[in-house]
Amino acid sequence: MARQSALSQPAARKTRAEAGELREVPSGAGQSGAPGLDRLIHERMRLGIVSALAVNDTLTFRDLKKLLKTTDGNLSVHARKLEEARYIACAKYFDGRLPKTEYRLTPEGRRALERYLDHMEALIRATRDR
Repeated sequence: MARQSALSQPAARKTRAEAGELREVPSGAGQSGAPGLDRLIHERMRLGIVSALAVNDTLTFRDLKKLLKTTDGNLSVHARKLEEARYIACAKYFDGRLPKTEYRLTPEGRRALERYLDHMEALIRATRDR
C-alpha cells in the first residue's frame, strides 16, 4: 500500500478562522489586506521623502537624492506622485545660473503621514499584544 503525503491527506483540524480564533487588523479606510494603510505613502521611497520633509522645513532635490541614496529618475517619479496627491509642494527657482528644486511637506501631507504612523503603531501594538 502506497503511503500518502501529509499534504494530500484531508486536514482533521479546524482552521483558525473556522474555530473563530482570528483577530482583526486595526480598522481604517484602506485597501489590500491592511485597512487604513495609505498605499501612496507606504512605498519605501515615498515614505522616505515624506519622512525627510516631516523633520525638515524644506529640502532640495539634491539633498533628497543624497539622503535617500537614489537616482534622479527614481526620485523625480516618486516626488511627482506625492505632488499629484498634494502631499508635497515643489518650488523651482534659479540660484544664480543654477536651477534648484525645493520640496516641502504640505499640511495635507503631514495629516496623511500622521494617519499612516497611527495605523502602523496600531498594527505593531496588535502584533505585540498577541
